[in-house]
Amino acid sequence: MKKLLDFDSEHLWHPYAALKNTPARFLAKSAHGTTIETADGLKLIDAVSSWWCMAHGHNAPEIVEAIQKQSEKMCHVMFGGFTHEPAIELGEKLVNFLPEGLNKIFFADSGSIAVECSAKMAVQYQHSQGRPERCKLVALKGGYHGDTAGAMALSDPDGMHTLFRGIMPHHYFAERPNCRFDEAWNPADFASMERVVEEHKDEIAAVICEPVFQGGNGMWLYNAGYLKSLRELCDRYGILLILDEIASGFYRTGPRFAMMHTAEKDCADFVKPDIMCIGKALTGGSITMAACVASEKVAETITNSKIPAFMHGPTYMANPLACAAGIASLTLFENRNYEENVARIEKRLKQNFEPLRTLENAADVRVLGAIGVLELKAKPSADDILRVIRETGVWLRPFCNYVYTMPPLITTDSEIDRICEAIKMIGECEPAPVVEGEDEFHE
Repeated sequence: MKKLLDFDSEHLWHPYAALKNTPARFLAKSAHGTTIETADGLKLIDAVSSWWCMAHGHNAPEIVEAIQKQSEKMCHVMFGGFTHEPAIELGEKLVNFLPEGLNKIFFADSGSIAVECSAKMAVQYQHSQGRPERCKLVALKGGYHGDTAGAMALSDPDGMHTLFRGIMPHHYFAERPNCRFDEAWNPADFASMERVVEEHKDEIAAVICEPVFQGGNGMWLYNAGYLKSLRELCDRYGILLILDEIASGFYRTGPRFAMMHTAEKDCADFVKPDIMCIGKALTGGSITMAACVASEKVAETITNSKIPAFMHGPTYMANPLACAAGIASLTLFENRNYEENVARIEKRLKQNFEPLRTLENAADVRVLGAIGVLELKAKPSADDILRVIRETGVWLRPFCNYVYTMPPLITTDSEIDRICEAIKMIGECEPAPVVEGEDEFHE
């Protein structure tokens, strides 16, 4: 085991970490359900769903079987000039699963690429309308949309990507919505977005945001009323609305998609975007895949223009193995009552998180669906976090001052209690001295 870890430390980069002298890593041996087992025999509850994607838990038998069966037929074929049954079947399932009217699907390799596609699609839509000058987007401060150049350019301009400003295209940003999810909607919270859009309306192709839940740059939950105002503003000026549901979709915040929080009571009439991005839980976390999904209006406008082809085409677009995993994952979403399960998880998280407000180092507590966040005034040391992980058998991945959980949607009440106890222990640790450059920034 030491030989493997030594090679890893010498040659393999990990996300947002130095190549050498990083905090001790675990050597994962296997993973099933909510648990990851390490080579030294430690069993860890995966409290962050391996970065929010393992909705059904690790190695869901239905998904593993689907990948195995597909691998016996065809692991990959280019999607240019070919199609195949797994892509068609997954497309059919998605059309039935997605909000009505969002039914034109572009399969992508990852969430970041889906975001890149959504931005290109919005610009091409405006070009097809005879408005080529509309080639900028508006995004929210505090947002996170991925790590490729186009996605970074739409993420928080003062967040983790500042080092790369020189290679990123320039877009416009509105202030983060400060009206909390559980507070009454305050229209004044929309003033910044309204001002930015009105000032630059002739340059703007689309507005993009994470609906209700801003993930990797602050774990922030904001009022759904913001999305209603945003939809009205975009319609007023002929600007497209892009919703990035990569982290918030597939029941993570409660309903099937976070945009559905905008529905009036007992009403299915919720805010819908012109383009949406999905990923992560799409394949149950088993294999990388995402999608950029357009409305009929967007698709028809591009299709009927002088340049009818959408100008993007990944090598692994609609990879058959990923499509097979996606079909199995969507079947699980269809057959299991995850909305009810997430409501149970939310109730348990709230019971455990509310007392954390009294911790001396606590700055805020936030819970929605299967998301729980303890924001600290100051973070503890990496050594203390590692000690808590080992002592509790709970895998947590705090970043900056945020200790959070986004567990698999199959997590039991007793496992939620263990996760929350581990988070409490981290919150009780002494703050660590600030050392410049030692952070692992990512979510």
